[in-house]
Amino acid sequence: MTFAVIKTGGKQYTVAANDVITIEKLAVDAGASVTFDDVLVLSKGADGIEIGAPVVAGASVAGEVVEQARGKKVIAFKKRRRQNSKRKRGHRQELTVVRITDILLGGKALPRPAKPEKTQAAAAE
Repeated sequence: MTFAVIKTGGKQYTVAANDVITIEKLAVDAGASVTFDDVLVLSKGADGIEIGAPVVAGASVAGEVVEQARGKKVIAFKKRRRQNSKRKRGHRQELTVVRITDILLGGKALPRPAKPEKTQAAAAE
């Protein structure tokens, strides 16, 4: 299986072709294409794994922005007992939903694994 580990927004994500991931907000519009150049690990299926030091040279991941979204509301409530003191603050994180289109090495797309064909025995179940 071909996959990559990318770094964006201070976090690391394991991605493969056609994956949909939710990441920290990127300043791009929906429908635009994005490229992630910080590829930390690259698996080429049967050809082995390349581990970057710190990044894999010539590797990148291409994606398409599906939408700009906001996360769930997080409430931070602090209360100090017997002090008549309390504080309530809310926060919603800005997020970007990205569909991974290709994993590139040296500008060329890595081959995608073929989908396993359904056998008659599996289809009967």
